[in-house]
Amino acid sequence: MNDGVLVHLTEPTAWRAGLDVGVLRPPSLATEGFVYLSTPEQVHLPAARLFPGRRDLVLLVVDRDRLREDPLLGPLASSGTPWRGPHLHGPLPVSAVVAVVPYRPPAEPDLPAPEDALGRALALQLSLRVRRAAEVRDVPGGVAVRDPRYPHSRDDNRLLLSSPVDAGTIEQVTAAVAADAGWPHRAATLRWAGAGTVAAQLARRGWEVLELLVMARAAEPLPGGERAEVVPQEEVHGLWERSWRRDLPAGADLDEVVTQLVGREHRNDAVVAVSDVVVREGAAVVSAGQLRVDGATAAVESVVTEPGARGRGHADAVLARLLTSAADAGCDLVVLEADAADWPQHWYTRRGFRVVGSTWEVAAS
Repeated sequence: MNDGVLVHLTEPTAWRAGLDVGVLRPPSLATEGFVYLSTPEQVHLPAARLFPGRRDLVLLVVDRDRLREDPLLGPLASSGTPWRGPHLHGPLPVSAVVAVVPYRPPAEPDLPAPEDALGRALALQLSLRVRRAAEVRDVPGGVAVRDPRYPHSRDDNRLLLSSPVDAGTIEQVTAAVAADAGWPHRAATLRWAGAGTVAAQLARRGWEVLELLVMARAAEPLPGGERAEVVPQEEVHGLWERSWRRDLPAGADLDEVVTQLVGREHRNDAVVAVSDVVVREGAAVVSAGQLRVDGATAAVESVVTEPGARGRGHADAVLARLLTSAADAGCDLVVLEADAADWPQHWYTRRGFRVVGSTWEVAAS
């Protein structure tokens, strides 16, 4: 058995329900008295027995050192079939899950170790997009995600490539998928080490290229977040709309683009635990940020402040509240992505985040 890392296979809806209560109670706990765990090499056994033929599942990467009791080893009689893998006599704490990884056999899942901040960040980035997608298909090097309700959202209609693919293949596959799906763009995220070389080749061919720094720090309670409050997401929509209108190029379809970008956001809370935090001046929301919790890993997203309200510490209050909320949820790691060519990366560095890697966003019309 792989000391340290175990896995549990489950349905995304069951995992999301567990995030709300802090523990996962699969049916086997009630019917058989234990939670199936396995080593990465064993996972095909519970997959074949409990979820034959399914490719819409997730693997929970469990750090056994975070469990309240040490998993027991088999053999253990279970409905007439002995289970020889590890098992847990009690619910699985969500804080023991360091990553949630799509399980799409026969593709080999990439399971990060508990101490691998970059691997955990990339797992959350991939898993969130796959779990919320209306459609997922296999492509060379990874998957394509699609949501026809939001065609202007590149984040929801793109390739997610985790294994090396050359520039020519990316051009061919994105063109084929975009034509089939009716996308108004071609887009891909290049997630493997050294992908910058391929991104540079695409830039020379006329593609838009953006390097995103993956940054991480420990979750911990911080002072200063007391004046930030958690609100229903609808209260942030106005701030988001104004921000996107400033940042997006003007065009005849700008209203529709902004409407889609705001409209897509509610889906995140269907797959991870989302908190929206704001600071007000009077009754007006002038700064906001979002926390997405997925087990022991959390992501900071969409930290934005109205231009006229900057320089007053509002974003610091929002970030302090988000980091405190992550710690309260049992997270030990908080991650985010920052444009490598823009100033926020330096702001986050001064607040304890460190760069652990990069991904590359490429797009063409």
